[in-house]
Amino acid sequence: MIPVLDQGVTRARSVPRPRTVGGMKIATMPDARFRTVDGVRVRYADSEGSLEPTILLTSPWPESLYAFAPIWETLSARARVIGVDLPGFGQSERRADLMSPRAMGGFLIRLIKDLGLDRPYVVAPDVGTAAALFAAADHPGQLAGVVVGAGGVAVPLQLGDPLRSWVLDPDLEKYRHVDPQVVVNTAMDTHAHDIPDEIRADYLTSYEGDRFYESLAYVRRYPEELPVLAELLSTIAIPVTVIGAVNDRVVPLANAEFLAERLPDNRLVVLESGHFAWEDTPADYAAIVLDALEN
Repeated sequence: MIPVLDQGVTRARSVPRPRTVGGMKIATMPDARFRTVDGVRVRYADSEGSLEPTILLTSPWPESLYAFAPIWETLSARARVIGVDLPGFGQSERRADLMSPRAMGGFLIRLIKDLGLDRPYVVAPDVGTAAALFAAADHPGQLAGVVVGAGGVAVPLQLGDPLRSWVLDPDLEKYRHVDPQVVVNTAMDTHAHDIPDEIRADYLTSYEGDRFYESLAYVRRYPEELPVLAELLSTIAIPVTVIGAVNDRVVPLANAEFLAERLPDNRLVVLESGHFAWEDTPADYAAIVLDALEN
């Protein structure tokens, strides 16, 4: 079990049992803590220290902030790193009005202010991609740059199953009866490397009960909100690094290419990876993030 600390507890301990995944150490993350932001209890981990700049990592789905364990040590050697479970994902509290990309983008800005961060770099794969881009478009000057990818953004929708069905199926209620452990384990079994037991357990806990079903509300807003985002992409002035993966069957490369064709200041990097590039090719992923900071 990964320990969890409440807000106000002093410096966190490291996750036990050092090991490597894809050649990267994963046992160097601080324990998670909770803080209340905008009335929502959110889970986060913070490398702390005085290094600049700050990197804010937003958790992918159906995972948690511990998805970044393979890249944490590399990033935290060069910058302050904060990982957060977005509301409704990981083990952060859900609030219905935040379960859309644009609303989540607004929450990201409020989180940044609550943490006292000065123009962080936001690394937001998967469900965080659209939220981070909305944050950049709606709140210019608040972010230094963004690294995104593996998130649905293309219009018309370019999604593989099961994500496409989760977004478009008119019968949402039937997913209430889907076993979330099957969903999470099936996703984890597509990884190029085994997921450490304590991290897999954290993912499973994050979506137990109705939490997976309730998280579907976020992607169900894609048909309504992604066309709005598409119109805003040309207004985003900050640098955006877009990471695509040639073997991503859930969010095809077309989504990364869609962004690369429309963002004024962007760099597209394509990895020989599947959907979970931050875990499958962690050395490459971390290098791309650090390169974005330096350039």
